[in-house]
Amino acid sequence: MDVLWVIPLLLVPLLMWSSSTFVFYFKKCFYVGWMMVLALLAIPLCILKSGGRDVENMRIIRVLVRHVKYFLGLRFDVSGWEHLQTEGPYVIISNHQSSLDVLGLMEILPDRCTMIAKKELVYAGTVGLICWLGGIVFINRKKTNDAKSVMTEAAQTMLDQQIRLWVFPEGTRNQKEDLLPFKKGAFHLAVQAQVPIIPVVFSSYSNFYLRKEKLFNSGTVRLRILPKIETKGMTSDDISSLCDKSFDLMRAAFLNVSDFKRTSNGPSRR
Repeated sequence: MDVLWVIPLLLVPLLMWSSSTFVFYFKKCFYVGWMMVLALLAIPLCILKSGGRDVENMRIIRVLVRHVKYFLGLRFDVSGWEHLQTEGPYVIISNHQSSLDVLGLMEILPDRCTMIAKKELVYAGTVGLICWLGGIVFINRKKTNDAKSVMTEAAQTMLDQQIRLWVFPEGTRNQKEDLLPFKKGAFHLAVQAQVPIIPVVFSSYSNFYLRKEKLFNSGTVRLRILPKIETKGMTSDDISSLCDKSFDLMRAAFLNVSDFKRTSNGPSRR
């Protein structure tokens, strides 16, 4: 009977070797659980450092999270670092495939930068609390008027506090072999604040991570930081063309850096 405890120790590596579905759920559970533990560690550190909610707390979060990629077997190949060497506030926009995007985000997150995220995230236990302490701006995607109001306030905050904001303009997670049409909130934000937009593109995760197929292998994410797009002098009349320009640039980069696992008839066109 004393040796029964050895069985789970042997079973786990066996399942890791033989079952891709087990690997998928094991890695997902580990990722969520470990991020909650890291958030629990970060909460007192953030309170001690800043006394409460402050974008400077993102430095602590960034340091604590950057090692997680190694546990999951992920690697980030980053190019275009020089485009983040921009003084003052700006808006970063990127495509959004899964919660794993957080790891890439923390890989390149500049100082005094936080995110705009869905309001539901604030209720995610220790992770929600650390997001709040990190100054993340929460937005109710279901209420357009509330979302516009938050964006207006965020634009003023960017200028008053000299911060940067990271936005996912697709508005939701997307694992298709193309980008979803962009929502215009990020572009309203940049034009209202008259700050540049810096596009960031994550290559497709389809070579190592597919949610529906329950696949989660080791893999490399190509992360491309594109040149900034200026918005000085633009008005609300320019937002549609700004959105289209940003989409076209990011879509071209996405298709260029992605190696799609599955054969298809090719990425869809807008």
